[in-house]
Amino acid sequence: MGSVAARTLALFVAIIAIFVVAGGLLGEFLTHSYILGLVSALAISLVMNLVSYFFCDRFVLWSSHARIVTEAEVPRLGRIVRELAPQFGLVSPRLALIPTQTPNAFATGRDEKHAVVAATEGILHMLNDRELRGVLAHELAHVKDHDILLMTFAATLAGAISYAAQMVFISSFFGGGNGRGNQNFLIVILAAITAPIAAMLLQLAISRSRESRADEVGAQTIGDPNSLADALTKIEMGNRAQPMAFGSPATSSLYIVNPFRGSWFASLLSTHPPIAERIERLRNMQLDYSYRMRVAGPSFGPSVPKGISRT
Repeated sequence: MGSVAARTLALFVAIIAIFVVAGGLLGEFLTHSYILGLVSALAISLVMNLVSYFFCDRFVLWSSHARIVTEAEVPRLGRIVRELAPQFGLVSPRLALIPTQTPNAFATGRDEKHAVVAATEGILHMLNDRELRGVLAHELAHVKDHDILLMTFAATLAGAISYAAQMVFISSFFGGGNGRGNQNFLIVILAAITAPIAAMLLQLAISRSRESRADEVGAQTIGDPNSLADALTKIEMGNRAQPMAFGSPATSSLYIVNPFRGSWFASLLSTHPPIAERIERLRNMQLDYSYRMRVAGPSFGPSVPKGISRT
């Protein structure tokens, strides 16, 4: 938990730094006052960080069109989450349903008490119970490892930075420059371009390793790596065939598979390890004899006739 708190604080500071630099440049461009822009950006970034911390899960659910549901409304999803949660030492989190046939899922919230596991209608239709257990184990692993605060926080702030950068870009055309010429104009354009890139790089630094970790923890906890490997194969095919038509790309790091498709540059900034790499790692876990022994115990494996050694 301490490392997560440290990384969250580092992200908090990094976001303030990005806003301060961009705000100072914008202030100089619009008002000839770098200090005014810097102070304004500092105040805005502090407020935005605090709002994001307390309401980041609501932003994510809102942007993905997810609605909180009861187990009675989604009995299959609720039953599996309720059965798995104790294996992770968790109280069963709230459930949310996303109205799209794109198969996907994510977990969000600032802590275990405020955790939400969201699934699309498509993933409930596409996966069998065993595969769905693998996916939900992955999401509960995020909750157990306290990833959801950091990843949801990063996604919310990345979206806010991208939005702010767009506003800066638009204001550069209509806000004037008071005759300062093209130099400041180019600085503002550069800030508008680099701010969302910086936000995405912050997400990259956080989410790639966490996805691999959640794959491993989820698979080990339920003792069935192939269930998630099979699910990822289907989910990737489903997302390629039908990418998500709504939602903020800034939240892509939260989903078990990136639901948004874009240019080669967007692929370069992918917040997930390659699917083939994740599946191969899970398949290798299933084939690893020492892993299967840890999961199944000493009685694992086919019986061996007397007088014949296993080795």
